[in-house]
Amino acid sequence: MASPLFDLTGKVAVITGSSKGIGKAIAMHLALSGAKVVVSSRKAPVCEEAAAEIRKAGGDATVIPCNISDKAQVENLIAQTKKQLGPVDVLVCNAASNPYYGPNEKLPDDVFMKVMQNNILSNMWLINQCLPDMRAKKDGSIMIVSSIGGLRASTVIGAYCISKAADMQLARNLAAEYGPDNIRVNTIAPGLITTDFARALYEDPKRRAEREAATPLRRLGQPDDIAGLAVLLAGKAGAFITGQTLVADGGTTTGG
Repeated sequence: MASPLFDLTGKVAVITGSSKGIGKAIAMHLALSGAKVVVSSRKAPVCEEAAAEIRKAGGDATVIPCNISDKAQVENLIAQTKKQLGPVDVLVCNAASNPYYGPNEKLPDDVFMKVMQNNILSNMWLINQCLPDMRAKKDGSIMIVSSIGGLRASTVIGAYCISKAADMQLARNLAAEYGPDNIRVNTIAPGLITTDFARALYEDPKRRAEREAATPLRRLGQPDDIAGLAVLLAGKAGAFITGQTLVADGGTTTGG
């Protein structure tokens, strides 16, 4: 018998950037735990492919494409979710961008602002769209997928790391604001996960070997390593957790 602590039956969950990688894994496991999930990213065809996989595995998946850099599309995502499935119970802000690799002194202003908008401001747009219904129900779980980059310095992805540190502080602030309405806000901070997004960081055999050697568990992460935390935070198992950053990095930040 499955534990009721991880039963998400009847919950409506929106996961941005969920056509592949970490977002797709989160959508899959929330669905397999009983949630009705919305698969969302910029392009409908890849969302449909991901949703088909979820349905084949026995989950409930609806596709609503959205480019999180466009406020009108963000508003439409939540409005359409509410129309088709009902109010959002679980929001996972996973979509993010990292368009620049190099030193901060050469980082163009417009690129920096794009990172801040996509990785921080869009999360605020999404959360604000879900907030009224969560307040009315006195229940809700909001997750922002951050990164251990928000805990460490970087000489090559500095803007991305700044944005991810800001997401952690955003979660702390909102946890304090929304706690009286029983709305929980947390961040998940993955280490190096084998996704397309991080491909440049692990495809080089030498760099990969170095990273694995510096990680106590001696391996890189898989998307499912992150999905379990989302299931935890989405339901009763995480009912007393808010304002936290849950790190899943194989021990890199502790012993690397």
